[in-house]
Amino acid sequence: MISNDVSNTETVRNVFIIDDKGIIRLILVYPMNVGRSIPEILRALTALQVADSNKLSMPANWIPCEPGILPVPKTFAELEARRREMEKNQNGMSWYLGFQNVKDCTVLDNSCECERIEEKKK
Repeated sequence: MISNDVSNTETVRNVFIIDDKGIIRLILVYPMNVGRSIPEILRALTALQVADSNKLSMPANWIPCEPGILPVPKTFAELEARRREMEKNQNGMSWYLGFQNVKDCTVLDNSCECERIEEKKK
């Protein structure tokens, strides 16, 4: 929903998270009258890094060190293995929604490339 009194001439503030391959992974757009949430930006960055390193998806409102969502099985054999694992470990709701604890739940690398360049100059 967009308010009628929102200006179309004032700038907005954007946050882009770009991975090491130059791919934009996240875009957050904030209007002038709403402040950015640094804790949310850092949580999203951590979620992207942890999801990538564990080959999982992170659920809505994910908090670091909580379980991630397993990818959907691609074959019938994977589906059967998932079903058996879920019956044994009670770690899901159905064959398409299983959870797994993450191996590393911290920020993997939050340093900026420009910081690395500065270090090399020294």
